This record gives sequence, structure tokens and C-alpha cells, in this order.
Amino acid sequence: MPEEKYLICEDSIEGIFTGIYEAYALKEGHDHIHLQIGEEENFRLFARYLYIAPDSVKTMKVAETIQKRLGAEVYLRICQALATEDAEKGQAVYQTLVDGITKKSGRRVLEHLTNPYVDKVFRLSRSASNEIHRMLEFVRFQELEQGVLFSRIGPKCNVVSFIMPHFADRLPLENFMIYDENRDLYGVHPAGEEWYLVSAPEEDVSDVFRMSEKEEQYQELFTMFCRTIAIKARKNLKLQQQMLPLRFRDNMVEFHKN
Repeated sequence: MPEEKYLICEDSIEGIFTGIYEAYALKEGHDHIHLQIGEEENFRLFARYLYIAPDSVKTMKVAETIQKRLGAEVYLRICQALATEDAEKGQAVYQTLVDGITKKSGRRVLEHLTNPYVDKVFRLSRSASNEIHRMLEFVRFQELEQGVLFSRIGPKCNVVSFIMPHFADRLPLENFMIYDENRDLYGVHPAGEEWYLVSAPEEDVSDVFRMSEKEEQYQELFTMFCRTIAIKARKNLKLQQQMLPLRFRDNMVEFHKN
């Protein structure tokens, strides 16, 4: 009976793709190999644990193979699934690739929903996609004293890298930043240049980035405008929460209290 092996990976696309590369490099089949994100509190008996360090070259090879063999749409869905916080996403993606590449289901792999791993990737991707869609609607920028546009978000999924291209395309000549407060991650876009990601230590952002005086005036006017046009007789809190969940409102200026 083959020895059970657990490949412990970093919770990132680079970490998990490197783990998938190493799983294939073992050439021992795939039924007894497991991708695990982070360490467990209790180790399993009669199992071997391998610690996998992220490798950019191996990551690129896996990414290129997925796009070539399974197509751009499947690659996007897999990246979206890996943006979620699910602890079992690594194993689900790994086994989905086994179905698509090794078992040759190809570009239609995500139609194999009877496979529990494929079904999980499909559901995780849909969850991340919904989060991305909402972020594109609910992101609010404010002007800082330095003239930079700044937005704070707190998404459930790690979606900054998915929404940055949208705003970079629409604000190509603006200096702007999108800050994920749940992960201390910044998407930074210098005017006229390519955007990039920066991971920064936790700190009080309000002390570092201060709004311009004009921004404060416009926010006060906008908040007053939103409250003035509301029709009390047509107020429907249940429908409002369905269309705009409460967790998004802390970072939306129209819900700030003066």
C-alpha cells in the first residue's frame, strides 16, 4: 500500500501551484498525495509530510500547462477558487487538474460536477466571482492630501488582483491604491504605469493616509444628498441588505455618519 503523503503549501497561488508541480514530480500516482495549506495541529500516523516552498519558475510552468491544456476559462476559475479562504481548496484544485489533465477530460473538466473536487472548485469559483462583482460596484475612492485616490475594502476573498485591472483600465492616468484591510494588502497603480501588489505590516491606515480638505467637503455633501433623496415611505431594509450587504457599508461614504 503506497505511503500517504501530505504536501504542506503556502496559502497563495504560488504556493499551491508549486505544490501541484511537486505532486506530479513525485510520479507516484495521485490517490495517496494530498495538498494541505498550512500545518495541522495533529499529524496523522503512517503519513509523510513534505514542506513546499513557493517557486516562481514552477508556478509559471503549472500556469502555462493549465492554460494550454484546459484553456483560459478554466485557469481563471481555478485562480478564483484559490482566492477564497477555504482550507481544502488546494486539494480540490489539485484533484480537478488530475481529472482535467491526467484523466484527459480537458477543457470540459468543470462540467464533471459528480466529481466532488470539481464541484468544490466550481462552487468556490462562483463565490469568489460574486465577491469580485460586488467589489467592482461598491469600491469607493477618496482623494488624499497627496492627490492620490485611495480605497479601503474588506472582502471575504483575496480579490485585489482581480479588481485592479478593471480600475487600471478606467483610471489609467490616476495614482490610486486599493487597500485590503483583512490581509494588509495594497494594489498600487502609478499614473500611466502598470499596477502591482504590496504587502505591508498592520498599522492604522487613517494615521498614514489623510483625506484632502476638498474630499472631506465633497463627502459631507454626498452623504447629505443620499439622505435627502431617500423616500421614507418606500424604505425597504430587507431589500437593501439583499442588494447591498451590511459588511460592505463601513467603507462606503454614503453610509458614513457625520
